[in-house]
Amino acid sequence: MSTAEAVGAPVWRRGEPAGVCNDESVATRILLIEDDDRIRETTRLVLEDEGYQVDEAPSAESGLVMFGQRSPGCVIVDLMLPGINGFECCRAIRQASDVPIVVLTARADTHDLVAGLEAGADDYLTKPFHAKELTARIRALLRRASLGSGRDGSSLTLGDVEVVPDEGVVRKRGQEVTLTKTEFRLLCEMAAHPGRVFSREVLLENVWGYPSVGDGKLVDTHVHRLRAKLEDDPANPAHVITVRGLGYKVLA
Repeated sequence: MSTAEAVGAPVWRRGEPAGVCNDESVATRILLIEDDDRIRETTRLVLEDEGYQVDEAPSAESGLVMFGQRSPGCVIVDLMLPGINGFECCRAIRQASDVPIVVLTARADTHDLVAGLEAGADDYLTKPFHAKELTARIRALLRRASLGSGRDGSSLTLGDVEVVPDEGVVRKRGQEVTLTKTEFRLLCEMAAHPGRVFSREVLLENVWGYPSVGDGKLVDTHVHRLRAKLEDDPANPAHVITVRGLGYKVLA
């Protein structure tokens, strides 16, 4: 990665109030994997000011070792790491755990966004980012993780797709479909109300827990991934439908 000046550090001033993580049920240890010393230091100060315990790693290699030793409640990963890159780091963590992952990127490249989410990330931030946005998203992810799926065990049927929230399982024509945790939550949210139109803002709040922050591209990318996994023809979806100017709905 290039210099801190090129990618930008969090916009923050020491002592700036950004909310306090006062939910004792939420895990407070965060693993920060970032090779840029300046950004890593600034981000650590931001998180510690919120009351989190922060473990730092300058590379994916050292970060993965630390992950196995510390069992953090959330992981922040820079995508452009030297050696093992951030994408591979996310995959390795996701294979071992459902811990929330936020990826950091210096490029607003849609391909990087899709690849990062597909590797197992739950959310992303583009540098430079504001401290309040980072901490708000971490709080929401931790809160969501502590609540579980939030759905009962009733099976939901969408044509040839069956969703079983209690088991965390999706089947298409009887064959299990592998979804990320966030893809599964998004599908459950919409499948519980077939035909109802969900705006991006509502989905960001209900699925990601972001009442006032969040990027609509996050929803769009996850919908794109759902279609790729569930639809016979993703370009002409039969299950997850776009309602132009309003949002998305699923059809039973």
